[in-house]
Amino acid sequence: MTTITTPPATDAAYPLHTSQSLRRTVLNRAFALIYASGILALFYRHQFTLRHSTTFISATITTTFLIADLVLAFMWTTTTSFRLYPTTRKVFPENLEKVLEEKGFPALDIFICTADPYKEPPMNVVNTALSLMAYDYPPEKISVYVSDDGGSELTLFAIMEAAKFAKIWLPFCRDNNIVDRCPEALFRSNGITFSDTAKIKAMYENMKLKVENVVERGQISVEYIVNEDERKVLDKWSQGFTCHDHPTVLIESEQENDIKGHPMPNLIYVSREKSKASPHHFKAGALNVLLRVSAVMTNAPIVLTQDCDMYSNDPETPKRMLCFYAHQSTCYDLGYVQFPQRFHGINGVDIYGSEYKRLYVINPEGMDGLRGPCYVGSGCFFVRRVFFGGPLSPELPKARQLRPDHVVEKPIRSPQVLALANEVAGSNYENGSFWGSKMGFRYGSISEDFFTGLHQHCRGWKSLFYHPVRPAFLGDLPISLYDALNQNRRWCIGLLEVVFSKYNPLTFGSHFMGPLMGLAYSHNAFWPIWSIPIIIYSLVPQLALLNRLSVFPPATNIWFLLYVFLFLGANIQDCLDFMLAHGTFPQWWNDQRMWLIRGLSSYFFGFMEFSIKRLRIASKGFLVTSKVVDGEQSKRYDNGVFEFGVPSPMFVPLATVAIVNVVAFAFGIVQILEGGNMDGLLGQMGLACLGVVNSWPIYEAMLWRSDKGKMPRVITVISTFVALFLCTLVLVVPNA
Repeated sequence: MTTITTPPATDAAYPLHTSQSLRRTVLNRAFALIYASGILALFYRHQFTLRHSTTFISATITTTFLIADLVLAFMWTTTTSFRLYPTTRKVFPENLEKVLEEKGFPALDIFICTADPYKEPPMNVVNTALSLMAYDYPPEKISVYVSDDGGSELTLFAIMEAAKFAKIWLPFCRDNNIVDRCPEALFRSNGITFSDTAKIKAMYENMKLKVENVVERGQISVEYIVNEDERKVLDKWSQGFTCHDHPTVLIESEQENDIKGHPMPNLIYVSREKSKASPHHFKAGALNVLLRVSAVMTNAPIVLTQDCDMYSNDPETPKRMLCFYAHQSTCYDLGYVQFPQRFHGINGVDIYGSEYKRLYVINPEGMDGLRGPCYVGSGCFFVRRVFFGGPLSPELPKARQLRPDHVVEKPIRSPQVLALANEVAGSNYENGSFWGSKMGFRYGSISEDFFTGLHQHCRGWKSLFYHPVRPAFLGDLPISLYDALNQNRRWCIGLLEVVFSKYNPLTFGSHFMGPLMGLAYSHNAFWPIWSIPIIIYSLVPQLALLNRLSVFPPATNIWFLLYVFLFLGANIQDCLDFMLAHGTFPQWWNDQRMWLIRGLSSYFFGFMEFSIKRLRIASKGFLVTSKVVDGEQSKRYDNGVFEFGVPSPMFVPLATVAIVNVVAFAFGIVQILEGGNMDGLLGQMGLACLGVVNSWPIYEAMLWRSDKGKMPRVITVISTFVALFLCTLVLVVPNA
């Protein structure tokens, strides 16, 4: 499927990686020309129809579809930018030690962020931290920093327990050459036959029981505190300590060696100082604190950012990453290496499209042939220099200890280091500085990952995408429709914050990165405008069908073939891309269904919420997606049953469109049975039929399900009234 386009460049004897261009690239380019011609023909027909409209209604409908098709054409253009230079890569970590025999392996700082122990269970954080500490990498070169933006003693207790268990866990993994180094994943597999497995599992289950008991009770039992040092640490959570108003808490595990006498990675808990008077900047602020604290304590040249629920699934991942950074031809301006986000526990057909295959796999491969993929927030290895300006124009901080080239000479537990680390984690440290604007992770959008990656590319850095056969990281995913849509809605708000700033990727980005990279970034940034054509095509043709008003050419007209070509061409190519990325047809179908659902809900509501906030009607907030798994929800998800349950306003458009489509389709069937001439309405019947098929889970949830995940009655009632109002309104409009 691929042809090698670049040879091994570091050393002919010891290649580290190769890049490969996908063979379908030529076909993609050819099809792009043909499809673009079809789009131009469609716009010619629109202007011709508009010019010859004789009534207000026909002119209005034509203009409506012209707007929808302009948005679709723009988004198709942005999608095409990923198909012109798609690239895949291969690495050779077996040659790494030969290339690095003089310099040795560089140090690695790992950032893990969590914010709420009740939505992001501390045991998830524990498993992520343990899996990363157990990397097949010199342990003395690894430092794991856990940022607890919720300032919870429950999370700290879990980290303290993880540090104790790591002394046994790390040598167990190393001595038995275990690949699954996340304890929960290993013991869940039930395929372990090592002699001490039962003992290690019992210790893990005991730790898990203690942590979960503490979270359930909301406080730490006295019997769980084993020494005075732990008591002093936990005494910081005294009266007046809240998640929004508290001093800096910085705790190092102090576990120097494991039970076999080998050095242990550093494990540091950080809860940055907060006060009601200072800005919080959400996740980007927490990451910038980790960037400064780690600079003072270890200052590793490589930084990995990781979500608290994304555990390591391959202990060789750092070595695979170094195959790019140690490569002589790429190390100069390579800012980061992005691994795809992959998920465990996805049901067979991925009903919520949670894998985001296009976002995390297909599109990054397309950008890899340009200047490199976007930063997606997790599974990304940065060079520390990337946070301080461009490759040739560094913006160095005033404090010498924070500079990327600073060598830390004092141990991390020394009073001077700890005092400075507490200082740089202060709530007022960034006042009057360039943090968040010219240095570090960027402020100005709750989609800080997208915003940060955009700035780094515009400054001249490049990035690479590597998609290994064995996933480097695996994470949790939402198992209810509300959580999935709410997560997407939050992303949309953050993306619109970038679009309506001076850093719009279509203008600012294209100027500094080139037009193709500008379009590629724009594809994600303009997600919310998908709602415009989706809403129009989900309602207008169906309502017009009820009035026997044709909005498409008759099936016997040659122009009808153009609509068929544009519809089938886009969907067949998308399905092909999806299946070549190891997806299945049912998964693709559900991915398309979720695209329509998002367009009617999270894209639309994200745009509306952003508009309200721009008018300063509501304050900005940050909602953490719940990672807590409910047993009954999990069963329904595994069986492919949609989970509604919550009376969310986002469900009203979904149910309304479902009702309108079934009414319009039934009306069309009646007309056919009565011998009516449906030649001019065939396209609308097809859309209504597609709407009914895609809405089947909604009909189930509204009509005959009785479990807790059914559609709330209030949503069904409201949607029914709205749908009947629209259908009645269109029937009284005179036929144009």
